[in-house]
Amino acid sequence: MTITAAMVKELREASGAGMMDAKKALTENNGDMDAAIDWLRTKGLAKAAKKADRVAAEGLVGVAIESGKGVAVEINSETDFVAKNAEFQGLVAQITTAALGVDDLDGLKAADLGGKPVEAALTDAIAKIGENMTLRRMDVVAGDSVASYVHNAAGEGMGRIGVLVALKGADNGIGKQIAMHIAASNPLALDEAALDPALVERERTVQTQKALEENATAAKPKPEAVITNNIIPGRMKKFLEENTLVNQKFVINPDVTVAQAAKDAGVEIVAYVRMGVGEGIEKKEEDFAAEVAKLNA
Repeated sequence: MTITAAMVKELREASGAGMMDAKKALTENNGDMDAAIDWLRTKGLAKAAKKADRVAAEGLVGVAIESGKGVAVEINSETDFVAKNAEFQGLVAQITTAALGVDDLDGLKAADLGGKPVEAALTDAIAKIGENMTLRRMDVVAGDSVASYVHNAAGEGMGRIGVLVALKGADNGIGKQIAMHIAASNPLALDEAALDPALVERERTVQTQKALEENATAAKPKPEAVITNNIIPGRMKKFLEENTLVNQKFVINPDVTVAQAAKDAGVEIVAYVRMGVGEGIEKKEEDFAAEVAKLNA
């Protein structure tokens, strides 16, 4: 497979590896981006990469809470200019409020907004504003109490990142603190049970291979049993501590975990949502020279 400069650039941005290391990783793995990242990690040349770090899109996330229910909605636009438009922001607010009365994205598209379905209202807005917009996704949490936080706020209840935290028990202010923690730390899951087993196994494979390669070049190699029974479990414990919400060190008080901070406040975290604008959307980047050539074709 031909390894292009664009592929090398994408891998460098995703992994932080050098140009030659990125090219070699892609060559060794026949252009497979995820496999190349794992290869770099086994060589100690890259940190764990999240797909969200490699994507971009414009728009806003709206959050709303009512009677123990919280909703988060993402509406995308083509440009940041439209995301700052008061009319677009008003539409986001209306659609987010409408989401409180439904359970899923299909229900939201069909929900009433000023006498017509939300999907039709969005189509009308596209024609009026002159830019494509997409009602992309919706998430719901529920609990005895729900707290929210919006990062890079563009208006009341909307911004680039929206977070909801559902709690068992009465919130005394800890909910927003936990929501702010989630915005900053971006955990992969609530706890170990909620993690994708395939992701855990992939991490175990990477850490095992990395430990074996390090051991092979060590001045005093350790017995393989030590790697299997001590080193790998220790590294996986660290992985869980860094990537599951309840096990992360609380940013407001790093002496305790998030779970302990919640317990001390008399609540338990039952669910959360962290929704960032553009996660999972590949934004096309075209070579500027090629674009100019097209215009003159």
